Amino acid sequence: MLREFIAATVFGTMMIAGAQAADLGGQVLKVGSDTTYPPMETVDEKTGEIVGFDVDIMDAICAKINCKAEFVTTAWDGIFAALVQGEFDVVMSGVSITDERKKTMDFSDPYLVVSQAILLRVEDEGTSLEAFQSGGKTLAAQTGTTNAQLAEKLVTRDNTRLYDTFAAAILALQNADVDGVIIDGTSAHAYEQEFAGELTATIKGLESDPLGIVFQKGSPMVDAFNEGLEQIKADGTWDALVAKYWGVEN
Repeated sequence: MLREFIAATVFGTMMIAGAQAADLGGQVLKVGSDTTYPPMETVDEKTGEIVGFDVDIMDAICAKINCKAEFVTTAWDGIFAALVQGEFDVVMSGVSITDERKKTMDFSDPYLVVSQAILLRVEDEGTSLEAFQSGGKTLAAQTGTTNAQLAEKLVTRDNTRLYDTFAAAILALQNADVDGVIIDGTSAHAYEQEFAGELTATIKGLESDPLGIVFQKGSPMVDAFNEGLEQIKADGTWDALVAKYWGVEN
């Protein structure tokens, strides 16, 4: 019902606005997100607020196209089913755009391209990618992610351990139940800081994934968000946010 209301608003606005900028009419959008993946999205322990790069990008886009985002924490497992069932208006959770996912959902244009890395225990920092590929070592990843697909590609399904949450994969690495964890390079630095002296990501630059905002199939909001994304890239907002979280401007 919520999706239909928003869709009608967007379509009507676009019809009225014509060639003018997209305007979602101040709509409040529920954004589903697995808020356990810094710096993309996480819960600030002091304030209880959901913060991160994805939150800032969403807010910046909404400022351009007149909407308000309310992030809602949800488990990764089932996040797409919840979107399809209308529990959320969009999903933003560091989601990789894949052909398989595009069969059932729509995506915005990529707002970030990330390369994957392998997180290791510090005492194993000399371990090479070839050592994983030659067999005998295990990789952990979160179920249903492109990280899991890469892990299976590198070390086979038999040597891949899948976990419902990324935190569980990290715990398995700390407990030496696995030899490494596949992680997005954008989050690797955050985990190196959180577990300084314990975990490190020395194998980097693996496969690259474009990240997108996810919509229900056929959502008319996609064009509006693409327009907003283009605007924040053009006015320097996107560069400033990348610099804020990773200290570099692209």
